[in-house]
Amino acid sequence: MPRKIWTGSINFGLVTIPVGLYAATEDHTIQFHQYQRGTTDRIRYKRVNETTGDEVGYNDIVKGREYGDGIITVEQSELDEIAPGRSRTIDISTFVDLAEIDPVHFQKTYWLAPNSKEHFRPYNLLRRAMEETGQAGIATFVLRGKQYLTAVRADTDVLALNTLYFADEIRDPADLVGDQPEQSKPSDKELQMATTIIESMSGEWQPEEYADTYTERVEQLLADKAQGGEVQAAEAPPQPTDVIDLTEALRRSVDEARKGRTPAPAEDLSELTKAELDDRAKQLGIKGRSKMKRAELEQAVAEAGQGSRKAS
Repeated sequence: MPRKIWTGSINFGLVTIPVGLYAATEDHTIQFHQYQRGTTDRIRYKRVNETTGDEVGYNDIVKGREYGDGIITVEQSELDEIAPGRSRTIDISTFVDLAEIDPVHFQKTYWLAPNSKEHFRPYNLLRRAMEETGQAGIATFVLRGKQYLTAVRADTDVLALNTLYFADEIRDPADLVGDQPEQSKPSDKELQMATTIIESMSGEWQPEEYADTYTERVEQLLADKAQGGEVQAAEAPPQPTDVIDLTEALRRSVDEARKGRTPAPAEDLSELTKAELDDRAKQLGIKGRSKMKRAELEQAVAEAGQGSRKAS
């Protein structure tokens, strides 16, 4: 059971629903410690007074920032006193069409669940109503001393809460692309070919078909080094497409898309790492590869590769 990280209530109209907040995702990134090169000695960090060089205890540290000609320090208790929304509520102020929220505003997703069985009915009422109307409830609430703008929306059997960036936190993309030269506009022919490629590669969104291959490569690296093996370098990324070759690259891509051809493995599959096999399986459209063992994955890639060559 995931750990509850916040307890409060959702308010809409005169209805109050006690809920708990849970993280919707978990991080599988491999965590490393730091060691002095050539030793097994861990590197540790200390909080040190930059003037005296003395170590400072955690309870003797306060927050502060430059203000005018001096430094203003504040206690955590003072920050807690002025924190908005100290009543621990998610007050929905308005409902908006979920499709109207630009994805750039979405920050992180949490699940909301009723605190007790007797609160399931109003909880499900709100979820079903938002599901049928396609609306999301906009609200603010405070988590860990910070106020968040949020969108409460209906998900499958549960209410989701997405923290959102405030408008002044979104950078203007015009600052990045600026005024573009006339020659940067694609021709009608190029646009048609690019559209054909996209249509030929279109499919259903199936998140279970994607895996974190980099983490697998790191795990393989650690295993290889533990056995005295050498590091296997990954393939170099493709070179940027030259503007002069853009039309030719598009034409070849369209031809490949129409033929449905997929690159066949040229090397012995037994020499590939599991991560490399997974990449090949992804290219060949093999489903369920994330649950396959290495031998199963190698066989599936070999069979799919043979089918691809026969089809071409």
